[in-house]
Amino acid sequence: MPVLLFLVDTSASMNQRTHLGTTYLDIAKGAVETFMKLRSRDPASRGDRYMLVSFEETPLGIKAGWKENHATFMMELKNLQAVGLSTVGQALRTSFDLLNLNRLVSGIDNYGQGRNPFFLEPSVIIAITDGGKLTSSSGVQDELHLPLTTPLPGSELTKEPFRWDQRLFALVLRISGHASVEAEPLGGVPSDDSAITPMCEVTGGRSYSVFSQRMLNQCLESLVQKVQSGVVINFEKTGPDPAPLEDGPAEPPKPGPQPWHCSHRLIYVRPNPKTGVPVGHWPIPEAFWPDQNSPTLPPRSAHPHVRFSCVDTEPMVVDKVPFDKYELEPSPLTQYILERKSPHTCWQVFVCNSAKYSDLGQPFGYLKASTALTCVNLFVMPYDYPVLLPLLDDLCKVHKFKPTMKWRQSFENYLKTLPPYYIGVNIV
Repeated sequence: MPVLLFLVDTSASMNQRTHLGTTYLDIAKGAVETFMKLRSRDPASRGDRYMLVSFEETPLGIKAGWKENHATFMMELKNLQAVGLSTVGQALRTSFDLLNLNRLVSGIDNYGQGRNPFFLEPSVIIAITDGGKLTSSSGVQDELHLPLTTPLPGSELTKEPFRWDQRLFALVLRISGHASVEAEPLGGVPSDDSAITPMCEVTGGRSYSVFSQRMLNQCLESLVQKVQSGVVINFEKTGPDPAPLEDGPAEPPKPGPQPWHCSHRLIYVRPNPKTGVPVGHWPIPEAFWPDQNSPTLPPRSAHPHVRFSCVDTEPMVVDKVPFDKYELEPSPLTQYILERKSPHTCWQVFVCNSAKYSDLGQPFGYLKASTALTCVNLFVMPYDYPVLLPLLDDLCKVHKFKPTMKWRQSFENYLKTLPPYYIGVNIV
């Protein structure tokens, strides 16, 4: 069930009028209604939950949250007034805290036991602002700062105020008070240079610099497509670049970091067609080895840092051992893998410090191009699957489920290298 939170700038500068005769606040209200109409075309929108937050101080800024119905949302939207300050940081903190209100109780973040992509609550924050100076009761600020303190229990377990299934997009209104005679720029809508843009990008979202009503409609159409079930992951290359393919063009290696070396994008988590709920089996490992004697857990980054090795390996699958498959959002990384046209090999993925005695950790899955070369998928497997899967294969086919002493010893050695949460040890 996607959560769509509209964060509407209610600072006094939103009263400025455009050449259309409407105020920025009028345009913001209209944009919310237009988005909802566009979104309603999708049958999946029936499960949407809408929230509304203004720039007023908490709790007055929360106009429609978890308890309010659609009628309340529309009434509060209609009644918004632009009379306050440009307290973007505080309003964003309020928005994230509102989204995270029930996460500790629901256990969705699974702290200390691996990250399950199939435990998610996809959320999109759409901020509509004029990109003006950041003002507060203490004066004008040059940079966007979110308050560090929050009354939310469990917030100390994540370094950032957001989570991996929450993305921020900003519509920054730049519509002039005078009708422009200059032609609008062709192509896509550019990002804005206001203070909110870095915050959008770090969550996996982006900002839009809106110069006309036509551009605004274009942005809203784009944003409707952004409502996807998925989580954001940082993929980063470890080790050398791949060797050139034997039948590929002999291109000299390019010096320095390349765009595909790092990717900060979604993996799509598709719901089960029968139940409408995502199903999975294996976590992405934690970036630490759990210490069962420690009274606290180390805080984790909102987005897991997954390293991929460019050494071509054979994909591994064993009958009756489940695996999870997630499609990657298109990026320079997926483009590079697809251009290699090698759907029968894969690149292993790791989380640093997930193993007890290895900095890089053991592989927990791999990246692989689809057979038709239409997309790249992340396969999530049991931890250190290159050791486990041959053992299980031997148990079935060679030992006929009657393990020998040597097999038992090998399996016990494997279990010693396995993070305890993979075998159901509760460390929280």
